[in-house]
Amino acid sequence: MKFFKSSEDNQHDLVIDDLRKKIALAKMPAAVETIAEQELTTLSRISPATAEYTIGITYIDYLISLPWNRTTEDNLDILLAERVLNENHFGLNKIKERVMEHLAVKVLMRNRKPRVLVVDDEEIARKNLAHVLTREQYDVVTAADGEAALRETERADFDVVLTDLKMGKLDGMELLDRLRVRLPQTRAIIITGYATVPSAIEAVKKGAFHYIAKPYKLDEVREAVKGALEKKTINASTKGTVLCFAGPPGTGKTSLGKSIARALGRKFTRIALGGLKDEADIRGHRRTYVGAKPGRVIEEIRRVESANPVIMLDELDKIGHDFKGDPASALLEVLDPEQNCAFLDHYLDVPFDLSSVMFILTANVLDTIPAPLRDRMEVIEFTGYTQEEKARIAERFLCPKQIREKGLSPGQVVFSEDAIVRIIQEYTREAGIRNLERRIATVCRKIAREAVDGKHDGSAFTLSAESVGRYLGRSRYQFEVIEERDRIGVATGLVRTQTGGDIIFVEAAKMKGEKELIITGSLGDVMRESAQAALSYIRSNAGEFGIPDDFFEHHDIHIHVPSGAIQKDGPSAGITILVALASLLTRRPAKRDIALTGEITLTGRILPVGGIEEKILAAKRAKVRTVIVPGRNRHEVAELTGDVRKDVEIRLADTVREVVEAVLVPSAECGMRNAE
Repeated sequence: MKFFKSSEDNQHDLVIDDLRKKIALAKMPAAVETIAEQELTTLSRISPATAEYTIGITYIDYLISLPWNRTTEDNLDILLAERVLNENHFGLNKIKERVMEHLAVKVLMRNRKPRVLVVDDEEIARKNLAHVLTREQYDVVTAADGEAALRETERADFDVVLTDLKMGKLDGMELLDRLRVRLPQTRAIIITGYATVPSAIEAVKKGAFHYIAKPYKLDEVREAVKGALEKKTINASTKGTVLCFAGPPGTGKTSLGKSIARALGRKFTRIALGGLKDEADIRGHRRTYVGAKPGRVIEEIRRVESANPVIMLDELDKIGHDFKGDPASALLEVLDPEQNCAFLDHYLDVPFDLSSVMFILTANVLDTIPAPLRDRMEVIEFTGYTQEEKARIAERFLCPKQIREKGLSPGQVVFSEDAIVRIIQEYTREAGIRNLERRIATVCRKIAREAVDGKHDGSAFTLSAESVGRYLGRSRYQFEVIEERDRIGVATGLVRTQTGGDIIFVEAAKMKGEKELIITGSLGDVMRESAQAALSYIRSNAGEFGIPDDFFEHHDIHIHVPSGAIQKDGPSAGITILVALASLLTRRPAKRDIALTGEITLTGRILPVGGIEEKILAAKRAKVRTVIVPGRNRHEVAELTGDVRKDVEIRLADTVREVVEAVLVPSAECGMRNAE
């Protein structure tokens, strides 16, 4: 038995020694390394047969495997990055410009002379450190105590602060606390003659980058400052780089995130947030729980083996919450550049620096995202593609991709321009291009089947507009605006949904009754209030519309917005509802080819609304020729590109009266139509 026990002890010692070597090679921050060594010392005293031993070994293995100082070097070649972005994405110029701005900032930050603050109550120690660091081409400032150091930080920012631990007035620990609030991106290095394990642990929990015991070697200080500055250089230009891509499905949000990572030369990883309800999925579980594990953010950083990846948090608007906590609130610490430099995962229980990570979030709508979280993001809105853009994307990217994936040779199938346009117009009705790609894939599959059956002789086959129906069947969408006639009590409106802009037809009818307002069509509270406001405006101005004073005493009004199964809400349909009512009560048809959007007031003013570009694109898809938008949206209209404005007339209106006169058919024309 003694022999076997000795063998087990030897094996135990080998495991501990092996972990100690790995800790030394892991390049952890000094304070984290101290905590790992302390944990290892504890494990060396307990039996390998205990559960605590297994948990401790797993924890240390995890600390070792994290990329504490392993990063990928950013590509700072602006032209190369621009070429990478343009290779796989057509259009999206605003988003590409934002990435180029990000790279330009990084180039300037790399060329800036680093600033170092040395804090020590011994004058000779201050002078020696200042002399050594000045020779390293750093801009060095000294301070005799913590209070003097804080005064220096009020005058300028610093990249690195080297501070003694024991000082009068304000010691090193208190200074760390103040720096964490005032300059969260500044790297702090503790240099002390009173080095203890508890003080090292306290320092790392307060965000210290390194912990050096006196007497120290100058080379050790140089390396510590160099390491801190390398981390700072990576972080400096990414501070606050939290982008949120908001827009309809299929507009290129996820794929652009991958291209941004390629352009920057960084690793890319994606975390799906849809349906996430447990806060521990973000912050991790404490090690006291059975089966504890880190949060998804730390886990993904470990998986990609880089401390500065591009992390895409997908479907932010679909995140949930229940009794287990609120993941959206947990994301506040992850995304806040003032806090994430010392992100504390519950499993790790030591700070991990996330400030070098570039976070890109995606969402279809912003309404469901909590305001504090929205405040931490730079929102970049993805609007839908124009028909011309879709056609070019299909020609340059989608068709070649599907031809290749379906086993066809590049010259074997050619999609004519007319065929692509017909697929876009008659077989898809979307802001993005997902369904367009599916239709092209369907055509390619059927052609591949025909090739296998010998129906094609191998020569080039050109898909014409006329032959599209043979592969895709009858047209799925019709142009309601073109095919319908002007009708009384029906007005064309524009709305924005999760899938982009869309057109609606608001219908109004009157019947004998007792002045009741009936509203149907699965409308939300805001849209119902818009309908009530529209009716109140018409009742208060009945004389101008030629409506008898006693009309509303003996009639009910019914407003319906098809389709009834689809939920609808928002204030922008207010003007459309009012025009439908005005058309009904004046017996003047509303022009079907004029689409409206705008919120109304009881005094007849039209207030601005959002999603102007998406709504205009929806109007173009439906072949609407004229769009009336609020006058206060003139700045958004002025920013629209030529492709968006092409083939559609955009009018601005400030009052309800302007819109009513523009949309309703004049009384004289009504008489002529009735005579016909």
